[in-house]
Amino acid sequence: MAATTRAAAKRVVTGRPAAKRAAAGRVALGAVAVALTAGAAGCSSGSGAGSGAGGPAAAKKAPTAKKAPAAKKKAPEAAAAPNSVLRLIGDGSTAFTGSQPKQPVAERLAPGQKPPQFVVFSWDGAGEDSQKLFSHFREVGKKYHANMTYFLSGVYMLPEGKRELYDPPKRNAGSSDIGFNDTEGIRNTITQVRGAWEDGDEIGTHFNGHFCGPEGGVGTWSVDQWKSEINQAKSFVKNWKTNDPGLEEEKPLPFDYDRELVGGRTPCLEGQKNMVAAARTMGFRYDSSGVNNQVWPKKKDGIWDLSLQLVPMPGREFETLSMDYNFMFNQSGTTTQGDPDMHEYWGNQMRDGLLQAFDRSYDGNRAPLITGNHFESWNGGTYMRAVEDTIATVCTKEGVRCVSFRQLADWLDAQDPATLAKLGTLDVGQAPEKGWPAFLDGAGTSGTGRAVGTGKAHAGPGEDRSGR
Repeated sequence: MAATTRAAAKRVVTGRPAAKRAAAGRVALGAVAVALTAGAAGCSSGSGAGSGAGGPAAAKKAPTAKKAPAAKKKAPEAAAAPNSVLRLIGDGSTAFTGSQPKQPVAERLAPGQKPPQFVVFSWDGAGEDSQKLFSHFREVGKKYHANMTYFLSGVYMLPEGKRELYDPPKRNAGSSDIGFNDTEGIRNTITQVRGAWEDGDEIGTHFNGHFCGPEGGVGTWSVDQWKSEINQAKSFVKNWKTNDPGLEEEKPLPFDYDRELVGGRTPCLEGQKNMVAAARTMGFRYDSSGVNNQVWPKKKDGIWDLSLQLVPMPGREFETLSMDYNFMFNQSGTTTQGDPDMHEYWGNQMRDGLLQAFDRSYDGNRAPLITGNHFESWNGGTYMRAVEDTIATVCTKEGVRCVSFRQLADWLDAQDPATLAKLGTLDVGQAPEKGWPAFLDGAGTSGTGRAVGTGKAHAGPGEDRSGR
């Protein structure tokens, strides 16, 4: 199908090398990196897709990831998925079927109780194409009891022939830097979105046309323009039967998107301030468009700031954003299919960086680990293997909850504000010096901690921290 190419413009931020940090903030890689590298799964190095051009229907078949050992723990008990439509909405593209199934109960921590280790795996764009990575990672999530957040791009629900229905701010109607879709691509995406919601996963938004940079990109949009963008993203999800008559016989999505949409991530992590100002008036409860260290989340401008995080880049003297694109940028630059001889190493480097980030939270301050990725086969699909290996490793550990952003926000909302404030005093990798019972026995009291791993993180020289 015809499609335009994704924007090449990126927000590049130069950070300080690790050598210039204070001693307490140095990256501890060495033995940890060696330990995590041992026993690495093999990497498929097929050609893959990776052009990033066009909607999800334009991609090639992805290489198959190596299967990881099966999870040993039992799945949590959850309500069954709805099996009947209670109320059709609009043209029948969506329907209200009751509360979402398979949602955990958000319980308040008891005094002195150690917090769970939350991990969020999220996906930008979230269309199902011929690579079938959406459906693949749904199966991975079910295997390892991991709920995830899928940030759906609205234009992936709009057929190429109706592209003029999208009227983006500061661009001509029908413009999109990630293209549109075709009937089969929309049908496949609908199937996966429906199944993901019934699995207990979250359907957020990556908005629409993915415009980056200073020339009319999302970072230049006003609050009102963001409101228009959000409303259009909702409209494409709520009206796909009208917009593509070839889909009239498809079953509706089993949710009211006006109620279900509570968060998103902006293209290239640009435009956060005005987007949040718009979104908080439209039912959003969180945003994941920023860059942060591995510390406990706080509310910003009235909603939870669940930003991506700076994590170790093993073997390098800087840290990078917890996203596949940013690992790739530091390895093969803007070339999405670099040296095949390096693919396995690059995937291992990403996996080990995420595992080091996990360890310093798990053994330290227990701050949620937040990651973002794309259904892409960059560098032979090595980053997809890295993500799958990470899920298999961390989501099976004791005390770990792999959740969606919405589920994390539910848990945060259920906590005593004094407890969250106390957790917020712990720095990156810092565990309570006298243990969790003493630290949280009477939240709000003073306490000290001990460092585990590294301190505050900084981006590497020339680091592209924009995400995608």
